Amino acid sequence: MRVYLDDTREAPNGWTKITNYFDLIEFLEDYKDEIKEISLDHDLGEEKTGYDACKWMVENEYWIPIIRIHSANVVGIKNMYQLLDRYAPDNVMIVIDSFRN
Repeated sequence: MRVYLDDTREAPNGWTKITNYFDLIEFLEDYKDEIKEISLDHDLGEEKTGYDACKWMVENEYWIPIIRIHSANVVGIKNMYQLLDRYAPDNVMIVIDSFRN
């Protein structure tokens, strides 16, 4: 399963779209062993951001094999990448995608 966190962009074909932090956390807890890839936006139009989702993953040692970051917020991308890169195990691939419209 592939999960796409974004409040405004359409998810690519074959991805499950989630629009906010709280729904994402619930989904991650419900489908822990089924998610193979996730793509995270930073700005979600609410107080919680994609960075908060990354913090949750680190704090809960919740690792998905491929973690992608897509955002127009370059500072957000940098912060998310640095956090994940510091704590993710070696078998987790962290990818910064080009901004998707």
